[in-house]
Amino acid sequence: MSGRSGQEIEPWTPARQAVGSSGHATLTRLLDGGADVNEVCFGMTLLTHATELEGDSALQPGQPIDSALTAIVLAHGADPTATPDGGSSAYEMARFYDHDRAIRLLGRFTARHG
Repeated sequence: MSGRSGQEIEPWTPARQAVGSSGHATLTRLLDGGADVNEVCFGMTLLTHATELEGDSALQPGQPIDSALTAIVLAHGADPTATPDGGSSAYEMARFYDHDRAIRLLGRFTARHG
């Protein structure tokens, strides 16, 4: 896909779209079906994107912070320590948003992963 300036624009993968729309069931089906749980798109891993979306959504008035997307991606084997070139790790994103639930999950999976 090309943008107006002729630069290539990364398309959103179906898994990335499922995270973006908080499609828990769709995301689970895609990952169960073999979608790359450690994909990098727009400088973020799928896990970092999930953590960022949850944190950002919680900034909306009256919205409690949720960690279901982070848990789904971790349960499917995402590397909790992955940091794409120039990007943020899921842990850095969770700290930025004070996303305590994600921080705890990431800590548990990092201990198992390492």
